[in-house]
Amino acid sequence: MENLTPEAMEQVAAYFRALSEPTRLAILNLLREGERNVGELAQLCSCSPANVSRHLSLLSQHGLVRREGRGTAVYYRIADDSVYALCDLVCGNIARRYQRSQPFPGV
Repeated sequence: MENLTPEAMEQVAAYFRALSEPTRLAILNLLREGERNVGELAQLCSCSPANVSRHLSLLSQHGLVRREGRGTAVYYRIADDSVYALCDLVCGNIARRYQRSQPFPGV
């Protein structure tokens, strides 16, 4: 990060903002299993298709997902698998912090 311009730093911040919403994280996690369409994602996330479409649009703007039209359906997939490495690193860190703060069973 030390050599990034202010404009590049703003792009980094926008990328992290895209990851800061639980529904978007759930969508990314579902796409880890493979591509899906809006209807499938909406059902699995218990969200409306319009809400899922809005989240997918933002994720697409930040290069996290790609869309592909097939007939009348649009399918989404992960554009850059490195997002999972980042999320796994953060989630692992949070899980370790949570485990340290919890008492051992029976104590």
